[in-house]
Amino acid sequence: MTAAKDHLGRPVVAVTGMGVVTSLGIGKEDNWAALTGGRSGIHRITRFPTEHLKTTIAGTVDFLASSGKGNSALTSELAETAAREAIAQAGIDGEFGGPLFLASPPVELEWEDRFTLYGANIEDVEGYQRLLGSARVRNDLAMFESAQFGFIADRLSERLGTRGLPITLSTACASGATAIQLGVEAIRRGECDRALAIGADGSATAEALIRFSLLSALSTNNDVPEKASKPFSRDRDGFVLAEGGAALVLESLESAQARGAKVLGILKGCGERADDFHRTRSKPDGSPAIAAVKAALADAGLEIEAIDYVNAHGTSTPENDKMEHLSLSTVFGERIRKIPVSSNKSMIGHTLSAAGAVEAVFSFLTMQNGVLPPTINYDHPDPAIDLDVVPNAKRDAQVSAVLSNSFGFGGQNACLAMTREPA
Repeated sequence: MTAAKDHLGRPVVAVTGMGVVTSLGIGKEDNWAALTGGRSGIHRITRFPTEHLKTTIAGTVDFLASSGKGNSALTSELAETAAREAIAQAGIDGEFGGPLFLASPPVELEWEDRFTLYGANIEDVEGYQRLLGSARVRNDLAMFESAQFGFIADRLSERLGTRGLPITLSTACASGATAIQLGVEAIRRGECDRALAIGADGSATAEALIRFSLLSALSTNNDVPEKASKPFSRDRDGFVLAEGGAALVLESLESAQARGAKVLGILKGCGERADDFHRTRSKPDGSPAIAAVKAALADAGLEIEAIDYVNAHGTSTPENDKMEHLSLSTVFGERIRKIPVSSNKSMIGHTLSAAGAVEAVFSFLTMQNGVLPPTINYDHPDPAIDLDVVPNAKRDAQVSAVLSNSFGFGGQNACLAMTREPA
């Protein structure tokens, strides 16, 4: 029986179940085979017209039933599909029995609903009263319920049997990692024996493409979609919008051992720091990102020598990749040249609210399988970014500890430190 307390006397947090959906497929098996095979899930958008858009490619999940039915419907299906895979692997029957932490995108009325409201035959009613009048005429409050921020988590809670108030959070591109952190902290505080952390995002819409294009954040390499996302390359020009979902069953090691559950890995530490410099750019000295990495290592009780691999945020934007290199080289010094640092986003694109959770799942799979996923499309190295990015092809390696970075717009920085074994 392994010690169930960490270096600070807190319950050790184990992962006993994982699930994932990306543009590469449904489930861990299909995703891992594609990811280690260097296959891209980025393709031309067919879900909606792309005329006059600067970016016409994405990593949309077009094979789910709710694809094309709106942000809420698809995000909900992504979350539930990943959660059910994770819960099944954890061997939990019946109600889940622990809290739910869901990372999801900001929710808005779907465009179809907006047009319905605009065209409703309600005379002499303005503003909010017009909306209420339209709902009464349609006798359809579901339209409004689906646009509430807690809608998806509330429905998931009912279906999965989670306990207490389901928490919905949105910390930009760090959201998935933040959901995991909240689950870890709840277990450490003794509030629960297990928690379900989910990151899901089905918001690849024309509106989202326009918004990110206005920020000059998206790649416009539309001609060969699978080559557009090229983290750490000299010719990178922006990220590729994508959809996905991932779920992790977090459990105190003591609880997992008591019920004979298989432990897939340990969530050792979490670090977070805010950056108030700019809505999209990082502080020039990289100090918030540096602090987040250091905080994760300190929380985990790990020295820099313990980290065998970094699952990079690696968005393929000129600014982010440069700042991530700055933060890693500052924390790890010369040793960073010897640590593999690869980006899953080169193949799956940027799944936004889901990214931290998706990449946490891939980080645990890296340790379990002893295989480093590559950074594909690395044809023109950036001389200013001196990293071993596992270029273009997977690599066998023994990995005992991983650092996974999630650096979001709006100054949201979160890092997760995880290990294969409890000790």
